[in-house]
Amino acid sequence: MHYAYHDSPVGPLLLAGRNGSLTAIRFPLEGKRPAPQPGWAPADAPFDDVREQLDGYFAGRRQRFDLALAPSGTAFQRKVLAALQAIPYGETRSYKEVAAAIGKPRAVRAVGAANGRNPIPIIIPCHRVIGSDGSLTGFGGGLAAKRALLALEGNARPAS
Repeated sequence: MHYAYHDSPVGPLLLAGRNGSLTAIRFPLEGKRPAPQPGWAPADAPFDDVREQLDGYFAGRRQRFDLALAPSGTAFQRKVLAALQAIPYGETRSYKEVAAAIGKPRAVRAVGAANGRNPIPIIIPCHRVIGSDGSLTGFGGGLAAKRALLALEGNARPAS
């Protein structure tokens, strides 16, 4: 597994991947760069395209990503991740709507758990999932990062 860091408006992101596919993006914790796993090797070149597309996204020039992704997870989690990728830029969905979209309308909590385990946030837009009442809910990068991403996409939500 290779990794590199990328400075972004939501803090330094850890990018990880193998065999030409992105497997993880991690947010800073308490303002500190996320640490790579033991055995991961630093390498910048494999992430050039990821960096370029993230920069375009943060600059407001890119609404869709075109990257090879290899997210980990169960079959159910991967189904939820696919549903997240179908949420258009600038739109949000509730956990209930995502559960219905995958044909499991009663699996709202399981969808929430799968959303929370998204290994490739931003690219797989788990930040676009909100509470049924429109409230912001937990986010691995913190609610400030979620708020910033939604604001970038034109979906600013009031502080909660």
